[in-house]
Amino acid sequence: MTAMANRISVWLEAQAAEAGAADNTQLAYARDLKDFAGWLAARNLDFDSVGRDGIERYLVHCTDQGLALSTRARRLSSIKGLFRFGYEEGWRDDNPAIRIKGPGRQKRLPKTLEVEEVDRLICAAARTGRTEADRIRNACLAELLYATGMRVSELVSLPVAAARGDPRMLLIRGKGGRERMVPLSAPARTALSAWLATRAEAEDPRAPSRFLFPSRGKAGHLTRHRFFTLIKEIALAAGLDPAKVTPHTLRHAFATHLLAGGADLMAIQALLGHADVSTTEVYTHVLDHRLRELVLDHHPLARDG
Repeated sequence: MTAMANRISVWLEAQAAEAGAADNTQLAYARDLKDFAGWLAARNLDFDSVGRDGIERYLVHCTDQGLALSTRARRLSSIKGLFRFGYEEGWRDDNPAIRIKGPGRQKRLPKTLEVEEVDRLICAAARTGRTEADRIRNACLAELLYATGMRVSELVSLPVAAARGDPRMLLIRGKGGRERMVPLSAPARTALSAWLATRAEAEDPRAPSRFLFPSRGKAGHLTRHRFFTLIKEIALAAGLDPAKVTPHTLRHAFATHLLAGGADLMAIQALLGHADVSTTEVYTHVLDHRLRELVLDHHPLARDG
């Protein structure tokens, strides 16, 4: 292992232990810093020798590659974290990244769905699948996702123990290992009960899975990638534009519909598992935007002529 790779490995371990960074975040940091290390090595630079100008040239390189603004912002965040840690650990007597400003982030409103579109999606989920068991599982996935606003990674990795006994609440382990309780709607409980019964019939008692949605793959459960493609298939069956529908779209719909129904922003923050309420506040902008569209489309004084 090179000295640069060793520095990165130590920082990633510290992030996991101290900051409680989620696995997906860790993987993103690792990919970012691997690319940075490769760029440095091609120019005979490394962690100890690169200066501020070198880091800025790398960021220009990222821009020239056409990387999304959000990707470039995350790469700089990874680099800043590594050099801040290195300075604190005494690996360097300066921090060349400390004064570098990021590209900022574009403020884009999250895509969401109308209530009627969600209804169509959930109905289509119950019709999508090669077998009856697949259709029951797909209906459960869609109901749980919309009823709880879970992240897709939280949904597919749910332990079956959390769902037994007709629960009124689900215990969800989110980012950084933070836990939260989310109530289940009556339709979600019905779908969950049907899936548990079907799952029990198909399971091999000699090799029981600990996951609610087991799979024969390496992870042992349905993967995020498979569910992403599955939700596209369900969208097609529902007559919706697949480009408009992702697992995260249902999370956004959950929050937006709650807010439109009068739910408190702090309650939505707790249900979504956001560490900071400022992250949740984007849904107020979504609601404002949709209300403006409603007025412009339907108010008689807003119509042309």
